[in-house]
Amino acid sequence: MSLDPVAFTADLIRCPSITPFEGGALDLLQRTLEGMGFTCHRLPFSDVDTPDVDNLYARYGTAAPNFCFAGHTDVVPTGPVDEWSADPFLAEIKDGVLIGRGAADMKGAIAAFASAAQKFIDSGTFDGSISFLITGDEEGPAINGTKKMLDWLDETGEKLDICVVGEPTNPNELGEMAKIGRRGSMNMILTVKGTQGHVAYPHLADNAAHRLVAMLDALTSASLDDGNDHFQASSLQITSIDIGNPTENVIPGEAEARFNIRFNDMHTSDSLAQWIRGKLDGASGGTEYDLKIRVSGESFVFQPGELSGLISDACEKVVGRRPELSTTGGTSDARFIKNHCPVAEFGLISQTMHKVDERTRIDDINKLSEIYLEMLEAYFHRK
Repeated sequence: MSLDPVAFTADLIRCPSITPFEGGALDLLQRTLEGMGFTCHRLPFSDVDTPDVDNLYARYGTAAPNFCFAGHTDVVPTGPVDEWSADPFLAEIKDGVLIGRGAADMKGAIAAFASAAQKFIDSGTFDGSISFLITGDEEGPAINGTKKMLDWLDETGEKLDICVVGEPTNPNELGEMAKIGRRGSMNMILTVKGTQGHVAYPHLADNAAHRLVAMLDALTSASLDDGNDHFQASSLQITSIDIGNPTENVIPGEAEARFNIRFNDMHTSDSLAQWIRGKLDGASGGTEYDLKIRVSGESFVFQPGELSGLISDACEKVVGRRPELSTTGGTSDARFIKNHCPVAEFGLISQTMHKVDERTRIDDINKLSEIYLEMLEAYFHRK
């Protein structure tokens, strides 16, 4: 009996796997894949000051090449439940639309992965392997998830040859967009030191807020780049300014700002860190400051080739359109996988991910499964 991707999506949604909790989703997926003949490995990881996370690696076959489906079963919190039109974990279908947390991001894609894999395996033999790399830590800190799973693969001699991540890549219609790269992301905390004093005696103080504003202006008034053929222009955005001063007559002696840079492949995090410090040094007037930098991932792009061709050809066959090959949007676990094999992203519609009433059309889930099946058929040269 074939696996219904819509019913399986609903079953996964009914597992309340709010990050970092497994919620039964990986258990369900493991049972399903083992029933198809996959060998499964549960990979729980932990680290200092982060929650423990469970993960799953499953493989059918032992030969190369190894075609990998990657994704995550963890979901973001629901937000105000009373604002949903249906219980976020009941997976109700209304007018051809499946409503529930994770419907778009990305339990629908995981169900489509599994359905496509089962149909492909049941239809005959093939030379190679199919694997699933599924984490419970994509929506969280992403420390105990895909990155450590990939380290485990290296340690055990498991090799991925090609990988599709099922993130919701399409803006409005299935087949509109695939991701062949991502911008890098780095987060900064800038703390500026001054001298506290009375507002009536500014000559006896050094206003940290004024210093901070001047330093932020130096950063935001400069252009990083104009973009290139595959990437939008890099962007620096201030996300928080905190003076921590509850009174009206005190000049602050310390001020803090947080900002993020989403950057293209014209930069690295190291080159941007050097650029930031140069701008801050030039605008600080000798003021003491502290800069903390956390890099979420470097930018990357895979030039159009075999993998993007597989996605484009399958989309054209199933939905009659070839997707735009893009690098827009946020980060994903593809930033880790890129160091191991060619990777691209293609999944459902992104409009409602992380929102109240997250939803996906059931027809899109079925067609996504068909697209993944077409990719398997083409990759293993069975057509």
